[in-house]
Amino acid sequence: MLNSSFNDQSQLECGGAGGSLLLHDSRSSADGISSSKFLKAELELNAHLRGLTFSEPVRHIYKPLEYAWDTHRCYVQRYCRAGQSVLFLGMNPGPFGMAQTGVPFGEVRSVVDWLKITGEVGRPDNEHPRRPIVGLRCTQREVSGARFWGLFKKLCVEPDRFFKHCFVHNLCPLIFMNHSGKNLTPPELPAAERDALLARCDSALCEVVKELRFSMVIGVGRVAEQRARKALSAAGLSVRVEGIMHPSPRNPQANKGWEEAAKTKLEELGVLSLLCNTSEEHGLLH
Repeated sequence: MLNSSFNDQSQLECGGAGGSLLLHDSRSSADGISSSKFLKAELELNAHLRGLTFSEPVRHIYKPLEYAWDTHRCYVQRYCRAGQSVLFLGMNPGPFGMAQTGVPFGEVRSVVDWLKITGEVGRPDNEHPRRPIVGLRCTQREVSGARFWGLFKKLCVEPDRFFKHCFVHNLCPLIFMNHSGKNLTPPELPAAERDALLARCDSALCEVVKELRFSMVIGVGRVAEQRARKALSAAGLSVRVEGIMHPSPRNPQANKGWEEAAKTKLEELGVLSLLCNTSEEHGLLH
């Protein structure tokens, strides 16, 4: 288990097979402050969530911000930057995405080949035999993540273009499974347990949005959008909350052309021009 203290500098270094990778020379000290604030908020959320318990139908809980902290920290330190205005918000990890890689919508090929994330991934406690964690060696394709990052690879070509203006995060860092290994989303949990979980996740989201000064939150899927709108409004934060269709293959509409639907929505929101044009104007986002 992680030590929840943020004073341990080893938790702030981006690790990999070749040792620690410090912040890129091209990054400003402000970038380092932004990523440090983000990681601090996540470590604090980890500590709060450890005190929660869950009953049936939950049998297994994976915590990728603990066993995959190395790769997750690498993602945050590389790409959480000062001046980002748009936060894409997912709900919680998928079994073949962030559960394996520590990166939101973390389909392995996108994480390794495009985002260039490296690091060690451990194993969760009480691992389900049908849902083994093999980290960056996972060969199972996560369709949602492949669609999500695949779109931004087409639009931006290089990750730096996307992350100049945007960052990607999940509201809840835990993945839940029943006895058979079936994924359970937070809305499927018993009401009291769900509410206790999401109350802590909401608080962490509000802290991140406030500290990093995002001006727009885009929920990926209706549940994430609605949760973000409720939490940020209750906290009195003046942040624009919008949404795009979730790319899950469980969503029949996504299977009919998620990429075009997402591009159309991003254009309506004024975000598309930030990702595929050379103009550096932020327009309505600032």
